[in-house]
Amino acid sequence: MHALENKTIIITGASRGIGKALSHELARSGVNLVLNARHNSPLAGVAEECEQLGVAVHYVVGDAAESQVAAKCVDAAIKIGKFYGFIHAAGVLQPGPHIWELPEDKFQEVIDASVKAGYQMIRTALPPLREQGEGLAVFFGSGAAETNTAGIGAYCIAKASEEHLARQLAVEAPEITTLIYRPGVVETRMQKQARQAEGGSADVVREKFWGFKNKGELITPEQTAKALVTILTGDPRKFHGKVATWRDG
Repeated sequence: MHALENKTIIITGASRGIGKALSHELARSGVNLVLNARHNSPLAGVAEECEQLGVAVHYVVGDAAESQVAAKCVDAAIKIGKFYGFIHAAGVLQPGPHIWELPEDKFQEVIDASVKAGYQMIRTALPPLREQGEGLAVFFGSGAAETNTAGIGAYCIAKASEEHLARQLAVEAPEITTLIYRPGVVETRMQKQARQAEGGSADVVREKFWGFKNKGELITPEQTAKALVTILTGDPRKFHGKVATWRDG
């Protein structure tokens, strides 16, 4: 038996890619789940698959950057019982345009997916977690947080901000184990979008992301999900306020 077994965890971005694989992996490990994403049909399918693995599952459709959606996730987790925290896996890339070409609504979508949604999860989850004196908060980071890459500027900004947000939480609520997880270069919809990028920096983006594929550097969502679950069911506290990568799992 591990520390997360029979506990309840919220996962944002759960309908596809790493979030979907992570939902399956945690369900197989006996973790009850509240799953969140913006689109109903794929999210409902993931929830059904996880239920078939023998755990309690609830799903909430909507943008976690909206306070009422984040609150519904936390309320559902408390109702299931043994609410233990959240994994913020949602993210948006919008690859290709120069930063000045990216429409305001697209820029805001990227920032909201990583930063505002992370803030809303903190805002709603921390009161009950702090009351019980323990819990878990995982934020998906990226090496993009430390680089300036043409054509994915909004994403780089968003990930740098999200990682800083996680470190801020680690300082302000030390009793909640908070870590940044960098999943590696994973074959997801984001990768496919980048390989088909359009806009002023599209050539740079396509070359970079096709390079990952052509060099065989991509890992699967299942590989990185398994690595994260290994970290979380082992000794996640050693990464409090720090970055863990898929290689640590």
